Amino acid sequence: MYPNFIAHLKKHISLNDEEVELLLSYVKPFSTRKKDFLIKEGQVCKANYFVEQGLLRMFFINNKGIEQTTQFALEKWWIADYMSLTMQTASHFYIQAVEASTIISVPHHKQDELLKQLPQLEHYFRLMMQRAYAAAQMRVKYFHVYSKEENYRQFVSLFPDFVQRIPQYMLASYLGLTPEYVSELRKKQL
Repeated sequence: MYPNFIAHLKKHISLNDEEVELLLSYVKPFSTRKKDFLIKEGQVCKANYFVEQGLLRMFFINNKGIEQTTQFALEKWWIADYMSLTMQTASHFYIQAVEASTIISVPHHKQDELLKQLPQLEHYFRLMMQRAYAAAQMRVKYFHVYSKEENYRQFVSLFPDFVQRIPQYMLASYLGLTPEYVSELRKKQL
């Protein structure tokens, strides 16, 4: 049951069968269809989401009415609006399924109790947050150091799975490019 979720946890921390059962009693699995929303701007983010199967994205709508993608999450990745989740305030983001997805959610109201029951999860979530923060720092650096074309090439080389699964307009939005420019860059690579 939920092989990606359990394997990912066990890759980083020790969990015996009883602890896995306890953990599963705290989480809430669910499925989404393509384009379903997990949260919308103005709603409170009520959970941290692990992608068991599928692909999600986080975005906001800028002052010109254009969607600006800020994050993707595919299998074995976590996603949430952490400001909204932590503070239990209105979200400034949307989280949407790019593909039909199976999600494991850790509800906010159960998280503290879960961490008391399984303290090794504190270590796990610290590692995940450190990795996510490091990735965010590198993304900022790439935007300041590399040209738009270099940014695209860097992304494609680091995340080839994404390029095959993400619609071109979403990839363009994430990289701060136009879909037409991404199309030109893809043609150059052929």
